[in-house]
Formats: sequence, structure tokens, C-alpha cells
Amino acid sequence: MAQPFQIIGSLLPFFLIKNFFGGFLMKKHRLFLVCGLALFMVGQSSKTTESSKASQETSVKKEDQVLERGQWEDKLYKKLSNVIKENGKSSSKYDESAKPYAVFDWDNTTVINDIGEATFTYQIENLEFKMTPEELDKAIRTNIPEDNFKEEHNNKEGNPVNIDKIAKDIVSDYTVIYNEYKGFKGSKSLEEVKQLDEYKDFSAKLRYLYEAIGGTFSSDISYPWVTYLFTGMTSKEVQAVSEKSIERALKEDLVYETWESPESLKGEAGQVEIKFKRGVRAVKEMQNLYKTLQDNGIDVYVVSASFRDVIVPFATLDKFGYNITEDHVYGMELVKNDSGVIQSEYNNDYFQTQGEGKTKTIKKFIADKHGNQDPILIAGDSNGDYAMLKDFDGLQMGIIFNLLRDPSKGIGLLSQTAVDTYDSKDAKYFLQGRDENKGVLIKSRETIKLGTDKAQLIKK
Repeated sequence: MAQPFQIIGSLLPFFLIKNFFGGFLMKKHRLFLVCGLALFMVGQSSKTTESSKASQETSVKKEDQVLERGQWEDKLYKKLSNVIKENGKSSSKYDESAKPYAVFDWDNTTVINDIGEATFTYQIENLEFKMTPEELDKAIRTNIPEDNFKEEHNNKEGNPVNIDKIAKDIVSDYTVIYNEYKGFKGSKSLEEVKQLDEYKDFSAKLRYLYEAIGGTFSSDISYPWVTYLFTGMTSKEVQAVSEKSIERALKEDLVYETWESPESLKGEAGQVEIKFKRGVRAVKEMQNLYKTLQDNGIDVYVVSASFRDVIVPFATLDKFGYNITEDHVYGMELVKNDSGVIQSEYNNDYFQTQGEGKTKTIKKFIADKHGNQDPILIAGDSNGDYAMLKDFDGLQMGIIFNLLRDPSKGIGLLSQTAVDTYDSKDAKYFLQGRDENKGVLIKSRETIKLGTDKAQLIKK
């Protein structure tokens, strides 16, 4: 219905014309004029009403959207919305006793950047360790071959480095720190200890070691390695460290940082340098997706290659916005003694949650809760997610967060498939782009890498 001000405004021209012509038009002519203007007014009122109605209908359609629009890529968004509608509890085929479910990687999928790496850096900077020097020596050598690291990890003098050389330096530094720091056996504050060359050498070489192992050896060796640095802690203690590291990482600038060991302590390995990313960002589109799936009766699971206790706070605490239950989080698991203290040994009751281990984890621990159905939706970003994205015939949609992986192997192959099938009505895989400088998704398949301003679709 037209509003009072609309009616008055629309009648105003009529009164002006009536007064203007009133002095010289005959009554009959005025009658025709009045009738004509009245019909015009009715037409205008009808158009206003129709426009208002159309606006209301558009508003209703937006309210009916199953998933917030956000910055999802267009075709991905449409497919994702349909998957939720077709499988959710409003669907005629929905079965409460065998709910559909979705599986997500965490680092660089659910969040931008890697909270496992951020927690490792936080450990180093705050000396969050509960090991003696002897226990640290065992932890950092666990399952690492004695071969030299790849050439790109040579020291600053260009000489090769291996685990034996660098472990000796790290343990020597840590022994000094252990005897000086009040958090261990000494009396110095953290700030005082950080002034020691031994701390500077320890921090740079331990951070370097993570990258050198990951860049040299297979994922079944490199992925669990960083978890051994939690040796001596309980799950509760690890989660407390993780929570603090998350809070800090969410506030940090998204930048590259370089650490260099001091020239004064070359030791066995020589002087090394390492460049890595700082900062992590929560993704509001993923927070909303988790909520939307659960509101529609679709269970959400995380299967991450990070240590499980590192992921749990981020995934479950209300303040971080993802809000899934702890029993829906799977990750790397270590052996614990009878007191619940973590040991430098992988718990073989669980699969390594990378590569085929992710598929096996889903089949053994998740699918049987859902009538042995395959997941309807899986999302990932790395070669560690490749297996689970391709191993399930019942998968309806795979989301690949575009980190510009090598298109000749692993998840890069699926990324290329997503590009090749983009215009197909039967497309299963979809790329989602992001801006790594801002820590946000962008409404595109392309990604802007940290430190650049150019969006790319596929790695050249």
C-alpha cells in the first residue's frame, strides 16, 4: 500500500494544474482533465506498490539463502549452497540416524596460515619446553635420517648440514639456557636469557631445522617431527600453550620474518638463516560454513596434520568462532605415559593424519558413526589433503584453497582438474582464492601470495 507522503506527493501536480487552468477551462474540460489525472495517479500508485512488493520479494530471497554469501567464489558458492540444501535436514532423504558429514583440514584451509608452525615459533620465543637437554636431544633426532639436508638448506658458507651436526649445536645451546633460565634450573628472566648468544643460536637453528627436515624428507618423517617438542607436557599444558599462541598470532602482522644464527657460535652446523611467515587469521566464511552445516544437521570434522592438542583450542573455544566439539577433532597423536605425559614416540593406535592417513582416519574413526557413508564435502589445501579429496566415491564436492601448488602432482593435479572442469555442470572440485597480504578470502579462484600484488590461478 502506498504511504501517506507518497500519495500527497503524487497529488500535488494535480492541484497545481487545476489551479492554473481553473480560470479559463470549462467545467466539462476540467472534468476530463480530473479523470485523466486520476487514472494517471492510480497507475503510478500501482507501480509504486509493485516496486515495493518486488523489493520485499528480493529481501525474502536473501533471507532464504542457506549460506552467507561472503567472499566465496561464485560457482563454488552455488555448488556449496546446493550441497547443503540437498543433504541437510530439510531434505526428504535426510536420515537422522546416519547424518551426512563434512571433513576439513585446518591449517591454510579452515584458517589462513599454519597454527602448528605459529605454536612452534611461540614455544621457541617463550621457551615453552619441559625437557632436559638429554630429552631434547632424543626428541629432535627421532626418526630423522643422517643424510645431509638438501642443497637449498646449506649453511651461509654453502656447506651441507645434517641432523647430527645441528643437533649438537642445538643441545649445547639448550644446556646453557637450561642452566640459566628461571623457568628451568637457573635464575635469569626470559628477557635476560634472550640476550645470550646461545639463545639466539638455539632459536635460529631449531626454527631452521623444522624447514630443513620438511624440505628434505618425506612427510611421514617431517610431519610428526615438530610434535616431539611437546615431550614432557600433558595435553592440558599443550592446549594452554596453543591457546596463547593463537591469541598472539591473530594479532600479528602477516609478514615474512628472517632469523639468523650469530656468527660468534657457528658450532658444527655453521651459521644458518631461515625465513618464515608470521601471523594467522580466522576465516569468517569458514566460521559461518561450520555453523551452517551443523544448523542443517550435517556434522563437521577436522582432520589435521598438526598435533591434535594444538588444534583443539582453536576449533572448540567459543572466542575463536568455529565451535565444534573436541571429539570431532583428529590430528597427530603421541604416546603418553601412565601420568598422561607426552613421549617422543608416535601413537600407532592412530594413523598419521597426512596423506593416506587422513583417508584411513576418516574410514576408521568417522564413517562408522554415519552408517559407513562417505563424506559429502571435503576441503583442503596441500598434498597432505590430496588422498582424502580423491579417495571417496560418494564425495559430492571438494574445495581446494588455492595456494598455487605444483600442478604436476598431488593436490596441484586436482587444482588443474578444477580449472579444466570449471564450466562443467558435473564439476566436483572448486578452487577458492585468497589475499595472503590481508588474510582474507577473495571472490575469485585466484590467489594473491604474501608479498605480491598479482593474482594467480595456477602456479607457472
